[in-house]
Amino acid sequence: MAMEIVLATGNKGKVKEIQQVLSNAEIVVRPQSDFDVPEAEETGLSFIENAIIKARNACKHTGLPAIADDSGIEVDFLNGQPGIYSSRYAGVEAESADNNAKLLQALKGVEATQRSARFQCVIVYLKHEFDPTPQIFQGTWEGAIAESKSGKQGFGYDPLFIVSDHDCTAAELEPDTKNRISHRGQALLKLMNSLEINQTS
Repeated sequence: MAMEIVLATGNKGKVKEIQQVLSNAEIVVRPQSDFDVPEAEETGLSFIENAIIKARNACKHTGLPAIADDSGIEVDFLNGQPGIYSSRYAGVEAESADNNAKLLQALKGVEATQRSARFQCVIVYLKHEFDPTPQIFQGTWEGAIAESKSGKQGFGYDPLFIVSDHDCTAAELEPDTKNRISHRGQALLKLMNSLEINQTS
């Protein structure tokens, strides 16, 4: 029997990627929008803290186990910014285009050798709202920031993120390739392996 888990995000891009990666496991992932779960206020100071806040909120309102993803991009020249503020870098109501434009402006004139960056993803799994031992899975994807946008795939900062070992941006990768090597793909694989162990134990 498939395991049902609520996904604590309203980001359609994340929902699509996570459902694709977990489609081969006996796991039914339902976005929290299916349950009219209100958005959690992300008051944490780290990816881990924010992911736990979001997962607990989803568990509380659905009674189901929950997974929450908190992720973002760290740019070395900007001392790790935008980091946990990636989705609202250009403002609380900012769209991806706004965030991308602000990042390009912040790096205007910066040489290619100083544009190193990485995507970070933390995924938290909670069995229930009061679970005292959240399971935490992390993935890191190294790369650099391009001088202009390129590619139509993906979402967020993907059109600006030049993938290490690939001569293209994340937005130019085929979805299957991205899901295999990305920060989120890495964290989801660790989650899936853990859930399969728990289900068979």
